[in-house]
Amino acid sequence: MGAKSLCGKYFSSPNFYEQETQKIFRKEWICVGRASDISNVGDYLLHEIDGESFIVVRNDRMQVNCFYNVCRHRGTRIQEEPCGRFKARIACPYHAWTYDLQGNLKTAPNMDGVEGFDLNDYTLGAVRCVVWQGFVLINLDRESPAFEESYGPIYSRFDEWELADLVSAHRKTYDIGANWKIIFQNYSECYHCSLVHPQLSPITSVTTASNDFTEGPFLGGPMILSDAYDTVSTDGALCGDHFPRLSDEARNKVFFYTLFPSLFVSPHPDYVLTHRIERRSRNSTRIICDWLFPQEVVDRNGFDATNAIDFWDVTNRQDWHVCELTQQGVQSESYKPGPYSNLESTLAAFDRHYLKVIGEIES
Repeated sequence: MGAKSLCGKYFSSPNFYEQETQKIFRKEWICVGRASDISNVGDYLLHEIDGESFIVVRNDRMQVNCFYNVCRHRGTRIQEEPCGRFKARIACPYHAWTYDLQGNLKTAPNMDGVEGFDLNDYTLGAVRCVVWQGFVLINLDRESPAFEESYGPIYSRFDEWELADLVSAHRKTYDIGANWKIIFQNYSECYHCSLVHPQLSPITSVTTASNDFTEGPFLGGPMILSDAYDTVSTDGALCGDHFPRLSDEARNKVFFYTLFPSLFVSPHPDYVLTHRIERRSRNSTRIICDWLFPQEVVDRNGFDATNAIDFWDVTNRQDWHVCELTQQGVQSESYKPGPYSNLESTLAAFDRHYLKVIGEIES
């Protein structure tokens, strides 16, 4: 028997949502943004995971740190604005306890006379944090494997695009009424492309698709561009320059990778499209989409990425619509898992990895 789609309970059950919280989103490396978003000392962004809030900040050593957004005095949430810059200290608005950008408590008014009080005992709660290929990732589990071990298979995959040095020329945020796994599955196959994305069919064919990664947390691979197209855009023309380190073969391809559980990376000949996935509830997901180019291309007079942005914005919205229809359907009492086609092998691989991680099948 061939592989079949996941049961409806995995998309709607409160029990499985909580299992995901504990076994995936509190144990895996989660992408929270781009390092270029916090490029200066004191720049910060906030990120939330299931009610927990985190401050991701650039310290005065130009390192990126992540802390729980919780004052060590009485637990007050320190920062409310989603992004900004700390001038020198992280200050609690309630009683003015202040911390440096390494999370050390520096001042605590009126605590001098408290017996046994020591500033060194009350650092902000730190979270494991790495910068990889320009992405900032955090992990709430201190016992999980090191990042280099977890990301070993894909660690150097994007070096040809010099992804760490790219900046966002444009960003769009989408709120979708669908479970995060449905969005992963939709991205992972082009069985639907000719019907849902008629504008994509002339550019690349599903028959040209192949996969570099076929099992585990990283899945995906390339599709070959049609001869009339230099990149994926409304007119097929480059919006920037070919990435200089790309081989001639890679310049004729667009790549699609999923990085479980929070990131899609789509390298093109002249830009890299990324989707950052935030699970919001059992039936809602937020997607932050960036079009990444080299800084020198973005700064160039006449630079215009509109054709790439418009193409993928239309494509994204088409995808989000069918994802929402799927969410509605899998919640029906009539829904039963259906068979995957030969064009959906990466969906079956995603399902296997997901079920292993939450303990539904043996590793």
